[in-house]
Amino acid sequence: MSKTINTVITGTGSYIPENIISGDEFLNSTFFENGNRLEKENAEIIHKFSEITEIVERRYVCSDLQNNQIGAKAAENAIENAGIDKETLDYIIFCHNFGDVPLNSNRTDILPSLASKVKQQLGILNPDCVAYDIIFGCPGWVQGAIQADYYIKSGDAKRVLVIGAETLSRIIDPHDRDSMIFSDGAGAVIFQAEDEADTKNGILAHKTETHAVNYGNLLTMGKGFHPEETNGNLYLKMNGRKLYEFAVVQVPQVIKKAIDKAGLSVEDVNIVFVHQANGKMDAAIMKRLFKLYGLDSVPENLVPMTISWLGNSSVATVPTLLDLVLKEQVKGYKVKKGDVAVFASVGAGMHINAFIYKF
Repeated sequence: MSKTINTVITGTGSYIPENIISGDEFLNSTFFENGNRLEKENAEIIHKFSEITEIVERRYVCSDLQNNQIGAKAAENAIENAGIDKETLDYIIFCHNFGDVPLNSNRTDILPSLASKVKQQLGILNPDCVAYDIIFGCPGWVQGAIQADYYIKSGDAKRVLVIGAETLSRIIDPHDRDSMIFSDGAGAVIFQAEDEADTKNGILAHKTETHAVNYGNLLTMGKGFHPEETNGNLYLKMNGRKLYEFAVVQVPQVIKKAIDKAGLSVEDVNIVFVHQANGKMDAAIMKRLFKLYGLDSVPENLVPMTISWLGNSSVATVPTLLDLVLKEQVKGYKVKKGDVAVFASVGAGMHINAFIYKF
């Protein structure tokens, strides 16, 4: 039997900000749409928002922290969890969207790259440890994992650190009710080569698509909703309804392509780590996925969810979720050897990606 190189996960880490932001924090907000203040009471707006998205709380970083710093904290946890020498890392891939955004500035800083900042903080001297960033919307971390797989299976790398971190609280419009979706956080994962393996484990297959022509404007930067705002700031804006419709139709198809590419069926999947953007949307995606295989129901305890208390931290959602599940901090979920997992995300671009992993 021929030997193979597997890309396996050997360590995970996350940083969950301490500041818990409940719905009550928005009771005194002034929400606008199309230049007009929303007529409904804020309590009703907040309740309806939670009902639709399943988000009750979200996390914001402390004022003295930057995105690169929380990414470094997650990376330190992952390196410790893997029990490796940090100098043996071949790549550090930092996935984000806005770089470092100082509190109250609404200006991004990506010079040098956040990956370089993390390498500096970790004190890694090895010049062969290459550090760079990926800007790929919410699917950034999943894409970073796919790049790590390419590096490892080509023989170019043995160990790759992939970080997903974001401080969305610094780039949201306080007068846009959709901003209640967004959160801060960081997750990091060590991918490592398993050489001369007798069986195929780790990343089995992956698939990525970009739907830019017709859907590239579903998530963009735009002016604040307050009609009298004159500061020139741009904020994260999304077409929530159209984004939901796009994701529910397109994401299941991409996941199916990845599962099929791995030579498996959805019935072989034991757990799904999906981007946490909207609880009901994720449920609809799973229902559609199983429909593509002619199945009418989704098994219970297939999709661990953290969105109710962590919100949508963009690129950080999937690696944070993985770290919490592996450390048995999500009630009712754990993985065992031989389990097959789907990792999937969707976001600005519009990008969709998925990879299939066997533990």
